[in-house]
Amino acid sequence: MTESKALHGKVALVTGGARGIGRAIALGLGAAGADVAVADLRLEPFRGERWFRLRERWSGDDEETPTAAAARALGVRACQVAMDVAEEASVLAGIAQVESELGPIDILVNNAGIVNNIASIEEMSAEAWEQEIRVNLTGGFHCVKAAVPSMAERGWGRVVNIASVAAVQPPLGQPAYAASKAAVVSFTRAVAQEFGPRGVTANAILPGLIGTPLVLSMPARIRERSVEGIPVQRLGEPADIANLAVFLASPASGFVTATAIPCDGGWLGAPLGGLGD
Repeated sequence: MTESKALHGKVALVTGGARGIGRAIALGLGAAGADVAVADLRLEPFRGERWFRLRERWSGDDEETPTAAAARALGVRACQVAMDVAEEASVLAGIAQVESELGPIDILVNNAGIVNNIASIEEMSAEAWEQEIRVNLTGGFHCVKAAVPSMAERGWGRVVNIASVAAVQPPLGQPAYAASKAAVVSFTRAVAQEFGPRGVTANAILPGLIGTPLVLSMPARIRERSVEGIPVQRLGEPADIANLAVFLASPASGFVTATAIPCDGGWLGAPLGGLGD
């Protein structure tokens, strides 16, 4: 991650920031000098038996330290906020807490998301569909509506939405996830158009297969077969996504907006490539 302090004096809110990609982004922003608010449903580290079985295969930061505490160790201010992005009232309360503890938000990273409704279209219930849409898409809408107008009033802001390569190439059995992430890309462009004239950029990142504990818990056969379809021949790391997010949050990215940038090791561009094909 960058050691530059280009974000000194900025306040960043990262949803889903307690672990995985969100944690890496929060710490990357902190390393760049931003004060960091970590929002998540579960803020304490997971220390169950399954976690300890995964630690030897995990290449990221030590997630036993809460993200806010790890950010403070970088020399920036940080706070943690319990937030359910699917509920507008929870988002409003969480953002009010961030503003009280750290000040107005300059950088919003919408990372919170779920991918737990694995079913065909024929088998997926309406409730399961709606849950994934509410968290992955509507959650970002709630956060943008609550945080971005203040950025626009101050004439500077950054929105980084974490979508997925599934927005372009839907995985089998994940219709709601794919639809929600494709909608995130379109919503990102709408945010860029509406707030661009007032100094706010908005971009989406499309991660590929990233070596989070969830992915590392996949059967080795499936994981290895998936890597075969990635031109760089490895899983991504949370830091790969974090490095791009930090750039998009920085002053250096001021002429980059309304984009959807894959960070997938070339998977989308590979002929006949596919996660788990």
